[in-house]
Amino acid sequence: MAGRLLRAAGGARALLSTSVPGPCPRRGCASEEAAGPEREAEALLLPMGFSQAQARRLRELQPRLGPRRAAAALEQLLLLGLGAEAALGLLERSPELLRAAEGRLKERAEYLRRLGLGGGHLQRAAGRCPQVFTLPRRRMEAAVRVLREKCLFTAEQLTEVLQSCPGVLLEEPGSLQYHFQYAYFRMGVRQKEMVKARLFRTPFAELRTRHIFLERRGLYRTPVKGQTQSNNPKLKEVLHLPEKDFVVNLARASLEEYEVFKKLLAREEEEEMKEEEEEEEEEDEDRDTEYIDGDKGWDDGRRV
Repeated sequence: MAGRLLRAAGGARALLSTSVPGPCPRRGCASEEAAGPEREAEALLLPMGFSQAQARRLRELQPRLGPRRAAAALEQLLLLGLGAEAALGLLERSPELLRAAEGRLKERAEYLRRLGLGGGHLQRAAGRCPQVFTLPRRRMEAAVRVLREKCLFTAEQLTEVLQSCPGVLLEEPGSLQYHFQYAYFRMGVRQKEMVKARLFRTPFAELRTRHIFLERRGLYRTPVKGQTQSNNPKLKEVLHLPEKDFVVNLARASLEEYEVFKKLLAREEEEEMKEEEEEEEEEDEDRDTEYIDGDKGWDDGRRV
C-alpha cells in the first residue's frame, strides 16, 4: 500500500508541474469556474491514492492556498510513511503545515531522522507534535544541546527520550533543564531511570505535586550522597499511575485529602510568588535610592 502511494506521489509530481485548464472563456459558466479548483484537486490527489471525498476535505482546509500547495504538502507526508487518511487528518489538525515550504518539510524530516526518529518513530512524532515541522530549527537544536550537555544524557539515551517524547523538542531550554534538575537533585533519580520512566511525558507541575505529596506524607526522601539503596517509590509509579491508584495505593491517602493538598500547595506557590515580587521591588527601590544619593553627592562635590 505504501509503495503504491509513493509511486502515485511520483506521478503527482508530474501533475504538479503541468498546467491545468484555465477558466471557461464563455459567459454563464461561473459554475464551471467554481468547479475548476475541485477538478484540479481531484486530478492531483486521486493518482496519489486519495478519494474524491478526501480531495474535497483537503480543498476546504485552506482554499486560498490552492490545491497544488496542499498536494505538495501531502506528498511530503506520504514520503514519511503516513497513509492517505493519516496524512489528511494531520493536515486537518495542523493546517499550518500547508503553509510550510516544501523544502522545509524535507529538511526537517532529514534532521529528525538524524536524531534517531526514523520509520515509525517519525510518523508518531508527526502525529503527536506536528509543530516539529514548523518550529525554527534553532529552537530544537537548543533543546538537544540541553539534553546532551546539561542533562548529560548519552547519545543512546537521547534517542530514546526523543522517540518516547518528541515533544521535548518544543520545550524552552530553561524549562527542560529545570524539569531534569528537579528529578535529579530533589528526587535523586538518575538518567537511566528517567529514560525508562519517560520522565518528560509528564508535565513538570504534575511531577512536582505528586512528589511533594509523597514527601510530606513521609513516603519519599531525597537520597543522601553515596546512598545506593532507597525505599522511595519508582519514578514510573509516581509519574504514570492513574490519579486514584496513585493517591490510594501509593500515597495511602484519600482523594479528598489530595484535593485539599493541591489547593494548599497552589496557595503556597502564589504566596511565594508575591514575596519574590515584593523582594524584587524592594531591591529596585534600593538601587534607585543608591543611584540618586550618589548622583547628589557628585553634584555637591562639583559645586565645592
